[in-house]
Amino acid sequence: MKIFKFGGASVRDAESVKNVSMVLKSQGFSKCLLVISAMGKTTNELEKVVELYFKKDNYQTEIENIKQKHIEIAEGLFPEDHPVFAEINVFFDDIDSFLRRNKSPNYNFVYDQVVSCGEMISTKIVSEYLNEIQFTNQWLDARDYVKTDNSYREGVVDWSKTEEFISTLNPEICYVTQGFIGSDENNFTVTLGREGSDYSAAIFAYCLNADAMTIWKDVPGVMTGDPRKFKDVTLLSHISYEEAIEMAYYGASVIHPKTLQPLQQKNIPFYVKSFVDPTKEGTKVGASDQNQSEESYILKEHQTLLKISTRDFSFIAEDHMSLIFGYLSKYKIKVSLMQNSAISLALCLEDKFNTVDELNEELQKIFKTEVVKNVSLFTVRNAKIDKIDKFYQQKSVLLEQISKNTLQMVTQ
Repeated sequence: MKIFKFGGASVRDAESVKNVSMVLKSQGFSKCLLVISAMGKTTNELEKVVELYFKKDNYQTEIENIKQKHIEIAEGLFPEDHPVFAEINVFFDDIDSFLRRNKSPNYNFVYDQVVSCGEMISTKIVSEYLNEIQFTNQWLDARDYVKTDNSYREGVVDWSKTEEFISTLNPEICYVTQGFIGSDENNFTVTLGREGSDYSAAIFAYCLNADAMTIWKDVPGVMTGDPRKFKDVTLLSHISYEEAIEMAYYGASVIHPKTLQPLQQKNIPFYVKSFVDPTKEGTKVGASDQNQSEESYILKEHQTLLKISTRDFSFIAEDHMSLIFGYLSKYKIKVSLMQNSAISLALCLEDKFNTVDELNEELQKIFKTEVVKNVSLFTVRNAKIDKIDKFYQQKSVLLEQISKNTLQMVTQ
């Protein structure tokens, strides 16, 4: 069985959905499972609905705007009497109904119940369209198969239950399902983290013992840098799982960090290809004697630099480190880079849940701290260390770290 994942850009409008069918035609539409993201910028728009809801502002207008965009897409794909229009209305009525009756003050819980609807609606539209043009498939609710704990917005997969449910699928037919979402033991929706659709595809690939997994992007494959941010980047046609994991960890946006480990465990080849030109080779991630180790550039923006030191100039000891990392875990803040000296600790942080101010307030009860927001982490993988001077030009470097073949710097 093959797993294909299509992101939001690949289903952003009616023509894009039609293009998905052309990609499938080029690949052979048989024995495959499609994981589809929300259409275009729908996730961002639904996030705005949640923000407006908690501000007690007019979120209904935003819901109506999002609904109309989906109806317009459907109008470009279906006759006007098609039942998919009624289904679209039901999905959006459900969002409004949930928010009207919700009593939970938990932002992350409400976020997951609302934002997940983007995937539900997009997959219903794509599944119905493919059936309409004789690409026979069955629509699945991923929440019935991907089971998690109740860590809303960052669900931890229960692999035993998930594998048990997914293994019941028929590998001889085709399915369309959602990325990004699962459900907890009470069947409430839990999302797997922003951009988590790639991870969903890997979960299905692992549990179905897939022959291969392909992610379809608007770029030719994994490049030596984001072409929107770096000049003269080239395609990496073959890279190892290990190299891809490192690149994802450092912030390469083309690969979700959690995607690769399930695939590596079962040695499932992973391809990143272009939905603009599906005949192009793209990138293969896996075991190969052709794997490359080219100099690659990764820019991780919107980071926070936190410098911590003891008030009495004593050493930053193990008990201090344990306390600090306990707080980082409590506030769900991820460390992108760490550097410590005898009396200080510098952390480059990813603050996805906007809790760094609470963390800092907690730490200031014990330590001296300094916070610099909106910095960037620039990483060079497989760097030619004897030629790194060029990377310092026109940069204000706040922190740097050099290992055997990786240069990292936090810059303003």
